[in-house]
Amino acid sequence: MSDRLGRQLAFLAEADRLKTVLRANTLADGSRRENSGEHSWHVALYALILADQAGPDVRIDRVLRMLLIHDLVEIDCGDTPIHGSHDAASVAAAESAAADRIFRLLPEDQAAEFRALWEEFEASLSPDAVFAKSIDRVQPVMQNLQSGGGTWKEFAVTSEQLDTRVGAKIARGAPGLWAHVRALTRTYFDRAAG
Repeated sequence: MSDRLGRQLAFLAEADRLKTVLRANTLADGSRRENSGEHSWHVALYALILADQAGPDVRIDRVLRMLLIHDLVEIDCGDTPIHGSHDAASVAAAESAAADRIFRLLPEDQAAEFRALWEEFEASLSPDAVFAKSIDRVQPVMQNLQSGGGTWKEFAVTSEQLDTRVGAKIARGAPGLWAHVRALTRTYFDRAAG
């Protein structure tokens, strides 16, 4: 077997570990915690289905690639819930070190390409990354809605926190999507407040 193929297969074996990382969010039916491998697949499907919500400069093929690799760093770092409390600088440093280790398993050309794609997603400056980030944020909102509040209950999330921590990122990349989803969330937050 060639060294290239050996490295690619080693990377894929390591990537399988993402399935063991439990996220804060549950499945839509609330039966158990979602794992990060399931999340990555689901957000990629969200991007494919909701591609018509993207701006004209967005390349969905690049968005899909970002979403399939964006959480690989959780193999080393675990999931950091958006509504949890954590030191953002420490998380960023740990995730960067994890990206170094994990992408270095690949052949050099793929390692550089995937690391750059991961960094682009994290920076969220390009149209592709902005849309990818919006899709990454909308999927947990829908999971929470479908599970009757899910982690919103667990973390005592307010309507205002949803807007600032999640909504702003969704609206930046998919304003029509956020307007629709935000309207759906009002029912939950009105009921929770009452």
